[in-house]
Amino acid sequence: MKLQLQKILLAAVAGASLLSGCAPLVVGGAVVGGMVAVDRRTSGTQLEDEAIELKVANAVNKELGERVHLSVTSYNRRVLLTGEVRSEADRSRATLLAQSQENVREVINDLAIGAPSSLSQRTKDTVTTGQVKAAFVDAKDLQATAVKVVTERGVVYLMGRVTAREAQRATDIARGIGGVAKVVRVFEEISEQELQRLSQPPMAR
Repeated sequence: MKLQLQKILLAAVAGASLLSGCAPLVVGGAVVGGMVAVDRRTSGTQLEDEAIELKVANAVNKELGERVHLSVTSYNRRVLLTGEVRSEADRSRATLLAQSQENVREVINDLAIGAPSSLSQRTKDTVTTGQVKAAFVDAKDLQATAVKVVTERGVVYLMGRVTAREAQRATDIARGIGGVAKVVRVFEEISEQELQRLSQPPMAR
């Protein structure tokens, strides 16, 4: 039981992002409970991603209100929209609102048209996300902090800057989790050489 709790906590750290006033996790590479947490984005980009998520969510919710159940995830200024909207017009409008926000360079809109998902479904999605993250932590050949996980209606979305090898490994792991209906890859692919460069201490790059 203790080991499982440690895995869940480690998974939470792996999926954590920088929040203002929220230490001890520090962007770029910091010791968290004896573990080094590394993000492949610059600290500036991480801050931009946090701001983008807030701005996009506020803009879409302000205009569409109860017509949308929205989740916004930004990684390296690429914005993923998930959840549900009432119509195709609302779906298109959400894309335009997201694209209009400062620093957004791409929008991936996977909003479904239909009624908002139920509370029980959202709870299942939260559990699935935790299970995928824990499985990434268990994997010895995958850097768990390199992949951001989002789950909506049983669909697992994977984001991050990863090599082709890492992308396939993460996909295979996520597909092996019970209850996962589909895995959608929203990765930015980098070369093994770029990965080696990113894995070096900042002063050595």
